[in-house]
Amino acid sequence: MSSRKRATKAMAFGFAFALILTACGSSSGGEASNTTKAAGDTTETTAAGSDTTAAAGETTTTQAPAVAPDANGGRTEGDGVLEIGTLLPITGDLSVLGPPMIQAVKMAIRDINAAGGVLGKPATLTETDDGTNEDVASASVDKLIGDKVDAIVGAAGSTITLSVIDKITGSGTAECSPSNTGTALTAYPDKGLYFRTAPPDNLQALALAELISGDQKSKVAIFGLNNDYGKGFAQYLAPALEDAGATVTAQVFYDPKGTSFDADVDKVIASKPDAVAFIGYPDTGGTILQSMIKKGAGPDKLGIYITDGLQSAELYKKVDPNNPKSTLGIRGTAPSSAPKSGAPFFPEAFKTFAPGVDTIFSAHAYDCAVIFALAADQAKSDAPKDIAANIGTVTKDGTKCTTYADCLKLIDAGTDIDYDGAAGPLDFSPYGEPSAGTYDTYTYDKDDGSYTTNDQVDVAG
Repeated sequence: MSSRKRATKAMAFGFAFALILTACGSSSGGEASNTTKAAGDTTETTAAGSDTTAAAGETTTTQAPAVAPDANGGRTEGDGVLEIGTLLPITGDLSVLGPPMIQAVKMAIRDINAAGGVLGKPATLTETDDGTNEDVASASVDKLIGDKVDAIVGAAGSTITLSVIDKITGSGTAECSPSNTGTALTAYPDKGLYFRTAPPDNLQALALAELISGDQKSKVAIFGLNNDYGKGFAQYLAPALEDAGATVTAQVFYDPKGTSFDADVDKVIASKPDAVAFIGYPDTGGTILQSMIKKGAGPDKLGIYITDGLQSAELYKKVDPNNPKSTLGIRGTAPSSAPKSGAPFFPEAFKTFAPGVDTIFSAHAYDCAVIFALAADQAKSDAPKDIAANIGTVTKDGTKCTTYADCLKLIDAGTDIDYDGAAGPLDFSPYGEPSAGTYDTYTYDKDDGSYTTNDQVDVAG
């Protein structure tokens, strides 16, 4: 969820993106610059247009073109044992998203050790809380650094990562986030130590714009967190909507530390949209949705579209715990936890390992742990510098493998590997992030407050 900017959409830096709707449901065509083919064919969308314009009183930032990533600067010593730490939300605004990622890392450690461990020894795990809070995350990072873990999985939110990334990389520790989607992290000076398995928001913005325009919504208000996640996402979403033929009626950004959001909701409603693109987190987001419903702008009256930060089968508990139907009609996008291109074993294996746990970002967290292990095996070293230097090598341009056990056999035989993980082919760019993403589109359509996944959308950069 959050903030990393490489090319402020294709328009500014010349990227073209392809959206491919695969067969979970009917494909939805956009307008304007979209070229739509018959169902089952590829729908290509080229992002082009002008920079985002904020509503009165708001500001946006324009990201400079990405520069070459820093040289690898990790710690050079290892002790022969891969020690992984987690920095994931046990408490705070994103705590509802913590269990899938935490359980997925545990499952990865189990699978790694069942296959013989890393460098012939069991990998270890130290768990900490990022708290969706900068102070909590900082204290947890201090503990992990003090424990001399080799690699950290987390943080969850991009804003939280941005608050601790210098401390982590400054200590020479490797880091991989399963859920950072903010664009500000793409070209961040991270000493070559920061990676993420979730694709950045410049890709998801196109998937969300395609969903909204495909539903024939033409007047869209963007309502988001006033942080790197919300504003970074909006910077790409606004021009993507305009390219799809929609008008952005307002951009309103709310204080994530606020307690009342009625004035913000009023600004959104006053712009007279037929849809709201809502970029938020569950606790504050639930309060905002509650306010929108009270003011006659709930999902039964207005198209409401959300992103990965709000996706949860328990979202209704933040809106109206006594009414699971309060979220009916909400639609959204999120990085797919079970992409068709992902390792086929993972969805059922995770369901067995963590019954009843949501799946959002579970595949991405699993992959973070596995690529740390495979990179250490490839390097024959658990030193963070060596791990980071080998992550790019094990994720592309080799013999494909989808499980740690199979990949390890290939490495031991001297074969260069291409790990295609639970979240799909990673194919990391030079910036340590996927160069393409697969997104679920989903609808809250059940009386118990849960949602149905309708389509998968592939977006390539």
